[in-house]
Amino acid sequence: MKFRNFKMVDYVVYGNGCFDQLDEILAPKRNGDAPMIFFVDMYFQDKKDFLSRVPLRGKDKIVVIDVTDEPKTKYVDQIRDELKAEFGQVSGIIGIGGGSVMDMAKAVALMMTNPGSSADYQGWDLVKLPGVYKVGIPTISGTGAEVSRTCVLTGPTRKLGMNSDFTPFDQIVLDPSLTKTVEPNQRFYTAMDCFIHCVESLTGTYLNAFSQSYGEKAQELCEEIFLDKDQWDDDADEKLMMASYAGGMSIAYSQVGVAHAVSYGLAYLLGTKHGIGNCIVFDKLEEFYPEGVEKFKRMVKKHNITIPQGITKGLTDEQFDIMINVSLGMAPLWENALGKDWKTIMTAERLRKLYERL
Repeated sequence: MKFRNFKMVDYVVYGNGCFDQLDEILAPKRNGDAPMIFFVDMYFQDKKDFLSRVPLRGKDKIVVIDVTDEPKTKYVDQIRDELKAEFGQVSGIIGIGGGSVMDMAKAVALMMTNPGSSADYQGWDLVKLPGVYKVGIPTISGTGAEVSRTCVLTGPTRKLGMNSDFTPFDQIVLDPSLTKTVEPNQRFYTAMDCFIHCVESLTGTYLNAFSQSYGEKAQELCEEIFLDKDQWDDDADEKLMMASYAGGMSIAYSQVGVAHAVSYGLAYLLGTKHGIGNCIVFDKLEEFYPEGVEKFKRMVKKHNITIPQGITKGLTDEQFDIMINVSLGMAPLWENALGKDWKTIMTAERLRKLYERL
């Protein structure tokens, strides 16, 4: 048996206020006068107090990332081309925001050194050259994008990540205080991405002691926060950030499953955001994850969260086929969820019926 030898994040700093060490962290990574480029979530574009804490030096630049839609390959290519035209090369890219911003940072960092379009690298181990130095700083917890070896992109024909050993961040800065302003509904949807990661990992055929150790802890933290606690506090911010990290580590050596495979189809066709898309799908997956879905529904009820219903109503056969093809293209996810014979279990007809229930 051949064991996976996977790349992890090189450096991690954690703690309330550690964001203010960013200047010190970046200093030895600066390459002459080549600038550091700070990708900042559009949520912060008018937050002058926050932007003033970004340690700009020399030609450094803040680029506001539009997260109205999830990252597209053409957006990655566009920003890469603009940076190359303006600066030639950069010292590094720092992503400050949610999963979409961190995925953009990883993708553009890779495309500063790899030829062609980012769409050419959607898949597994297609990236051949290391990118420029890259840092991930989450301002919302749950996606696990800060530790994953992929950056999920929507391309011309599919939604699929640039999965490679060159994709993980060189440095992550985990500062729970940056998550305090997240709106409760958004916080819940993104946190459930972490919870669903854990359910899919812990019940999957790829499960092993490595992924189980991280997954069990992350799920335990999610349940403590969303089932046991009666009000949100600083302790919840800190624990959710660590749940996100551990949940991401859990799937690093295993995989996600049905909810993610199905939600990719929704995202590709309808533009459904990742967190809420997973919630919409997971809400209907009792047949695959009975215990996890029961806990999820209790969390939804306790926190008065609305899960959208009927989002696929009125779609054409052609549109259903597009979602089905995108979803069934996620072979490792289906194999983790259903085993090596997954193609005989999850047929296009069965998947169509599942999409119709959403």
